[in-house]
Amino acid sequence: MSFSTPLSKIKGVGPKSAEQFADAGLHTVGDLIQFLPRRHEDFSDTVAIADISPGKKTIRARCEKVATRPVRRGLRITTATLVDDSGKLQAVWFNQPYRATQLAGTEEFFFSGDFEFNYNKYQLTNPSVEKVSDMPVQTDRVLPVYRQIKGLKTQLVRKIMSELRPPMTMSPETLPESIVRGERLLSRSEALLGIHFPKTVEDIQRAKERIAFEELFQLLVASQLNKHDNAKLEGWHIPFNKDVVADFVAKLPFELTGAQRRAAWEIIQDFERQVPMNRLLQGDVGSGKTVVAGLAARQAAHHGFQTALMAPTEILASQHAETLSSLLAPFGVSVGLIMGGVKGQARKTLYEQIANGAVDVVVGTHALIQEKVQFKKLGFVAIDEQHRFGVKQRQQLLAKSEHLPHLLAMTATPIPRSLALTVYGELDVSIINELPKGRKPIDTRLWSPNSRAQLYEKIDIEIKTGRQAYVICSLIDENPDNDVKSVQEEYKKLQNSVFKHRRIGLLHGKLKSDEKEAVMAQFSSGSIDILVSTTVVEVGVDVPNATIIMIENADRFGLSQLHQLRGRVGRSSHQSYCYLVMSDSSKPSQRLKAIEKSNDGFYLAEVDLQLRGPGEIYGRSQHGALNLQIATLADTKMIARAQQAAKSFVESGEDLLQYKQLATQVKEYQRLTTLN
Repeated sequence: MSFSTPLSKIKGVGPKSAEQFADAGLHTVGDLIQFLPRRHEDFSDTVAIADISPGKKTIRARCEKVATRPVRRGLRITTATLVDDSGKLQAVWFNQPYRATQLAGTEEFFFSGDFEFNYNKYQLTNPSVEKVSDMPVQTDRVLPVYRQIKGLKTQLVRKIMSELRPPMTMSPETLPESIVRGERLLSRSEALLGIHFPKTVEDIQRAKERIAFEELFQLLVASQLNKHDNAKLEGWHIPFNKDVVADFVAKLPFELTGAQRRAAWEIIQDFERQVPMNRLLQGDVGSGKTVVAGLAARQAAHHGFQTALMAPTEILASQHAETLSSLLAPFGVSVGLIMGGVKGQARKTLYEQIANGAVDVVVGTHALIQEKVQFKKLGFVAIDEQHRFGVKQRQQLLAKSEHLPHLLAMTATPIPRSLALTVYGELDVSIINELPKGRKPIDTRLWSPNSRAQLYEKIDIEIKTGRQAYVICSLIDENPDNDVKSVQEEYKKLQNSVFKHRRIGLLHGKLKSDEKEAVMAQFSSGSIDILVSTTVVEVGVDVPNATIIMIENADRFGLSQLHQLRGRVGRSSHQSYCYLVMSDSSKPSQRLKAIEKSNDGFYLAEVDLQLRGPGEIYGRSQHGALNLQIATLADTKMIARAQQAAKSFVESGEDLLQYKQLATQVKEYQRLTTLN
């Protein structure tokens, strides 16, 4: 038996189970060995029902009676009475109706869960269940629990895994020996045996340490190699001109924050180097990243270089073009806007002006990467909300220059330090963590749907004082099977009853570009009091007079998305408010409590990373999934360890190709995480 042996050849795998494994993407012995448990259940320490006390507990018992009932739409509760020789207790499961079938009969089971006070009584909540007869012989009863992909049952995986112990024992080492020894890690085979067949909780911890270290090491070696490759590239030299920069700053209608000054200085220094800049500019919503990009574009234009700024939506591109025009016009720097709405002769003329250098700064959407867009001398590329674009799209834009242009990736989704060290490890990072002077923190409150009338009153009072409001919903059309507020339904309701004395606008992604522009122009000019919208306003829309945002079904949104939406208000010296309306009156989640208490996007990004993983933050769609089964990007200590080891390994010049599996994964990560 080898790692490439098909699972269908393994004892105990029949045609049906082979099909189940294949559906889950597991075809060979190697695939299954790498399919790691998502958690472990410790059934080794059982207590008698008579001796049970609050906390995580395991009992060995029979089920005397079991029943399932619907409580409200979408929620079913299963309750059971469990008995052993010493007494009885209640157990409850939420949305696990299959437990009723599983527990019917007279078999004995191990139940492991939290014994806690709920619904006015003590009970075992959502316990995991294992048949006593299924427990392997001579076991310490610490059992792996595997992800149930495509209906694949944990019991089947355990049974087949026990047949794979011999090849697991012979697993080749995948890390350099010096690193395994230096970091005091288990060998690859010891770690696999420890995670699939643990005898103790300590076995699991040591196995996880080894596997987590390896997963991060692969990612960080890729990052180091990308950094080395970037250092060999040749870019444009754009000298620092003190008078040009000082003149730009002096003519601004506001004062730059210290963080903006630092970020701008870091970019200007990068421009002077022969190596192309590869910098990530992180700034919380409303922190003024566009001004920093504008200062850099002014410096580039002074030396005859063009700038391209790519934004993910037409609304955002239009807004950037407007901001940059007002900032750069006093210096004779011309700004052009290219996107789907620019057609016919106007588009043709713009192509010619970009090609002959008459336009210094070109702002656009994906339209920028079309073949017809040819630059005379592109020296600086800024990509806003860069995680919305694929690697290929970024590279197509960078390829429009004979030398690699300086690249500034901007994001208003703050990236936790731990994630910046890994996914963006080859980037230099600038952070704008101050809001412009005079801005007040946004007053954020969780709101019960039963108190919506009082909330409408607050909105009306704010409009009376001359301010404007957003109402955000998450669906476009009413869906009878879904209680999520529909934007069109909400628009009609507010227009016909609650706010019939106010001017109401409607904005969503299905509107044509010119319709969206028209609605936003009306809202910006103040001729709409309340804008009812989907999350199309999430990024970049800037209406300083809007001071109140009400987000319906806030519990259905991600934390970073809620923070982005909140950033639509608080863009002037007026006090602003964000009201997060719950779907029902149940207890708010940790996520919602976090956003209620903090306006700090960097803190919230750390919370989001811990709660949801990295996908939300760096854009899983274009990067592909990180191959992390055990490692967590919130574990800064492990990242620091793996980073130091990766740096030493790359600097040692040791041949990566002698570690085949490591080399394959590193190459894939190099492709996924590079910006240019």
